[in-house]
Amino acid sequence: ASSSSSAPSNRHVPPSDVRTISIAESGAAAECLARAFAEDDVARYFVDTSDTKSWSEQEKWELHVRIMRSIVEAHCLKGLALTVGPNYDCVALWMPPGKNMDDKLTMFSNELWTVKRKLPVEGQYRFKQEFLPLLHRSKAEVLGSLDDDSWYLVYIGSKPESRGKGYARRLIEHVTTQADDQGRVCYLESSNGANPKIYRKYGFETAKTIRLTRGPKPVEMEIMVRQPVPKTSFTNPPPDHPVAQTTRSIGVQR
Repeated sequence: ASSSSSAPSNRHVPPSDVRTISIAESGAAAECLARAFAEDDVARYFVDTSDTKSWSEQEKWELHVRIMRSIVEAHCLKGLALTVGPNYDCVALWMPPGKNMDDKLTMFSNELWTVKRKLPVEGQYRFKQEFLPLLHRSKAEVLGSLDDDSWYLVYIGSKPESRGKGYARRLIEHVTTQADDQGRVCYLESSNGANPKIYRKYGFETAKTIRLTRGPKPVEMEIMVRQPVPKTSFTNPPPDHPVAQTTRSIGVQR
């Protein structure tokens, strides 16, 4: 899915603030993401449809929150849900290595049944027949053999009042540090045009641009990949060095 983060900050956020979210906290975590993605084009893509023209904004908001809660619950069960800050100020949902997109499709199919009766017909089609298959295909095409051996940042978002405090940086680096140690790539889709330049500060580079096309105008998402950074005392390890052998890479657009 799409990603949204706050700009990097030099303000200190204690490492101990980063913690895993339990399923009992999914409501509070979902509220953070719902607010972070309130105006996001991809998030609105499923609720602003031809068959919701008579809906009130409150009805659309409640559906938006429920979808976010279902996604958080799914990651609590099979992925990695993280938060930082005193009040769920920023939330990140990661798919760890070994949890491929097929697992994700199964999760969403199971977890979203609770909102199926509320999701409009066109919204259901966009989500299940266009959005998820597009993400599935694109990730497999971009990562190739590394598709099942990568860290996938599915969602990250901060509450509006909590931006600029370094929270997003903490949640990203909490995993990218592990990815570097493991020699694994990280992957994300960004639906906010302002965010790719932020993600580049964390080492992500654009690999591809994809589009959702069933709405009045195309909705673009930028696929970004981060190569692992070997922790080594020399810049260019020899090819037979273990660090070089465990660092896998793929091509990206420059």
